[in-house]
Amino acid sequence: MNDEDYMREALTLARHAEGRTSPNPLVGAVIVKDGRIVGVGWHRKAGTPHAEVHALRMAGELAKGATLYVTLEPCAHYGRTGPCAKAVAEAGVKRVVIGMGDPNPLVAGKGIKILRDAGIDVKCGVLEDEARKLNEVFLKWIETKMPFVILKTAMTLDGKIATPTGDSQWITNEASRLRVHHYRDICDGILAGIGTVLSDNPSLTCRLPDGTGHNPVRIIADSRARTPLTSNVVTDGQARTIIAVTSQAQAERVKALSESGVDVWTCGDGEHVDLRLLMERLAAENICSVFVEGGGMVNFSLLEAGLVDKVLAFVAPKIVGGKTALTPVEGAGFAALRDAVELTDLTAEMLDGDLLLSAYVKRPGTRESYGKKLADDRQMRK
Repeated sequence: MNDEDYMREALTLARHAEGRTSPNPLVGAVIVKDGRIVGVGWHRKAGTPHAEVHALRMAGELAKGATLYVTLEPCAHYGRTGPCAKAVAEAGVKRVVIGMGDPNPLVAGKGIKILRDAGIDVKCGVLEDEARKLNEVFLKWIETKMPFVILKTAMTLDGKIATPTGDSQWITNEASRLRVHHYRDICDGILAGIGTVLSDNPSLTCRLPDGTGHNPVRIIADSRARTPLTSNVVTDGQARTIIAVTSQAQAERVKALSESGVDVWTCGDGEHVDLRLLMERLAAENICSVFVEGGGMVNFSLLEAGLVDKVLAFVAPKIVGGKTALTPVEGAGFAALRDAVELTDLTAEMLDGDLLLSAYVKRPGTRESYGKKLADDRQMRK
């Protein structure tokens, strides 16, 4: 096995904690000595030991003279845990291979410097693209102070999210719905509009068959505070609920919602919730990823505001037709094709007959620049 093979193992280990480390990144580590893996580890949860520490504990004395493969630059600062770069150096590791540098200003090359100052041979940038994609959520949050936003929609082949009479359950099949619950499980927050709450009374919880899923924070864009006090997101106690309103919402409605146990945030003074302000506040509370399950108006508003990073379109092999049938993106639309939201990195996957299309929004300041190479990356590779 070569450096890429061992790094691939580390990336696989990191994914074991998907959705559990926020606001920390996903990190995996593998320690190799004399061609044999002697230690492995991954970061499991914020505030707990990092991947390198787990791997070093497993390797014990065998870490001396070994090579450490780690998906992200070892940290260099004291937080809830100590600096991993120092622990690696003290363990006597001879060589460290890193997937990518850490853009966190508290680290950003400092971890590599600690290792090199200790006489350790450091190589950075092995499977870097894979390492960056693994932590696309963390990279956006740490670099822009905004959450990574995934817009999900389920529609028929002719682009309808409901029939002309409003019937929408179920457009997609069980495999697609299971995948949606997987995304709920790994995201910090789930966003819907007041229209969805009024029409469907959703729970917006994660319901994986094995019961291991985690419920994201529920976020409702409800400019006039119309969320019923009897709705599931208010009464079921399954997860924290944030109701985003504007200053135009009736004070008594805001008071009643607050007294019912949900958090009410005023986001803007206009007719509609200021979605950018909402996202900034979510990021400030370490809600680093938001899964959007809204209707056409919410979807358009997010796209128009340039807040969407990734689109997931579940397409069922059904045709319902109807001029008045709802579509995934409504609102005013974009008047000219040159203004349309362009997607990139499109992939397709079959889910028991349904088609899942995944793509990233292509625009300056989104995924193409997240995790941009550190200014001294070239030096790191030397």
